[in-house]
Amino acid sequence: MSLSPYYKEINKEVEVFEHAYSEKLPVLLKGPTGTGKSRFVEFMAHKLDKELITVSCHEETSSTDLIGRYIIKGAETIWVDGPLTRAARTGAILYLDEIAEARPDILVAIHPLTDHRREIFVDKLGEKLKSHEDFLLVASFNPGYQRGFKELKPSTRQRFIAVSFNYPDPKVEAEIIVNESGTSIDIAKKLVNIANKIRNLKELGLTETASTRLLVDAGKLIKSGLPNRLSVRVAIVEPLTDEIETVNALADLCDLMI
Repeated sequence: MSLSPYYKEINKEVEVFEHAYSEKLPVLLKGPTGTGKSRFVEFMAHKLDKELITVSCHEETSSTDLIGRYIIKGAETIWVDGPLTRAARTGAILYLDEIAEARPDILVAIHPLTDHRREIFVDKLGEKLKSHEDFLLVASFNPGYQRGFKELKPSTRQRFIAVSFNYPDPKVEAEIIVNESGTSIDIAKKLVNIANKIRNLKELGLTETASTRLLVDAGKLIKSGLPNRLSVRVAIVEPLTDEIETVNALADLCDLMI
């Protein structure tokens, strides 16, 4: 059996997920980018010893991509299940990452899987597929990202139980950075202080702020021997913005703190 992914529980989300899985209730993970939503799903799939099938949703992802299609193989045409159909057939956990980015036809396709029916209609096969008893649908969503443009409809949201993710308190976040990157606790604490400073700079108008994931990346670079300030610039500052003035202002701030 493979090693379990590292995950630090924050607010009983492991217990909630286990109960949701036992009752086969779809789960929606809400929170900013880089707060551990995807890692949490990987951790829970490992803990429950279930296959995890992940789909990163974007505006080009169609229901056909999820459900399946006919393909030509040699002299014959064969049907190939998409990840949604395969997960429903085999009892895997299906994770739709950033579900709000998906096209409306995908949301229509998953609705029958998120209520008492737990089934999917495979139109091209003329088949109504009842999902395996172990199947679970999990989705993630970043509320507030481009507010008003990429929001989930209430009719979709209310088909899931929901768990909120946010940045952990400084002590826990530093512990996560040490475990994930191998850097020292002293460096980890400085990285957390930098992140919290950036997170409070609302006037910069950043689309995304400094995530735990970026701090882990900085910690890895520092552990590898790259100078502290350069590590912070390329792992934290540069990924946040392309505005030169903002980059320079953030870099100056971080240089003082690391």
